[in-house]
Amino acid sequence: MILEALGSAVLGLVLAWAAAHRLSHRLPTRPLVFSTGIAGALFGDFVTHTALGPGTAWPSLLGAAIISAASLSLLLRPAGRLRRSATA
Repeated sequence: MILEALGSAVLGLVLAWAAAHRLSHRLPTRPLVFSTGIAGALFGDFVTHTALGPGTAWPSLLGAAIISAASLSLLLRPAGRLRRSATA
């Protein structure tokens, strides 16, 4: 179980690095991105491991990757300026 948690933390770190590398102009500071990726992966591993039970390392890592990517996507800012409508 410790290796599973360590593996999901590394997976979250890799996903956060990839997001920070590709989308650096749309994300906040790197420490926030890295901590969000790791925390999301650990939370996703915990939820998946709790739902499926012990002995399911690969599905737990998949759940960690999904939750980590979802939490990183919440940090994204819009690409361009927001347009105001004429009625607002």
